[in-house]
Amino acid sequence: MVPCTLQLDLPHPQATQHLGQYLGQHCPAGMILLLSGDLGAGKTTLVQGIGVGLGLVEPIASPTFTLVNEYLEGRIPLYHVDLYRLSPAEAASLYLDSYWDSLETTPGLVAIEWGDRLLTPPPDALGITLTDTAAGGRQATLVATTSVHVTLLESLPDYGLLVNEV
Repeated sequence: MVPCTLQLDLPHPQATQHLGQYLGQHCPAGMILLLSGDLGAGKTTLVQGIGVGLGLVEPIASPTFTLVNEYLEGRIPLYHVDLYRLSPAEAASLYLDSYWDSLETTPGLVAIEWGDRLLTPPPDALGITLTDTAAGGRQATLVATTSVHVTLLESLPDYGLLVNEV
């Protein structure tokens, strides 16, 4: 499948959380999100919105030092990973594939901050890159690599998010 790319304008942090909430409500178990962007671009804010969409009560905190935070009480489990402090070789030593292979965990949504640090990213991951805009907001670029991702992205305009097709 040829990747499908969408860009979303996120003028304020609430819009980033709104996108996350949509993803939390609609992503199926087994989906992997590879999040990238500079420090402060909104990756953790996006995951906090995902937690709201999954119905989590526990606050979402960045796993910068714990590396992985597991939230199991939502609609589906959320596995929040942060690779910021790791080299690609160190990230490989975590055996994160156990989260998406679901051999040792309950299938859930895997959100990986600094996903570009994976030596071998999962081929069926939804890529989300957050960048600053001149107006002070953010732009999210979503790259869908499967038909499930495309279906998910096709519903975004109906959810009230401003979409710029690329």
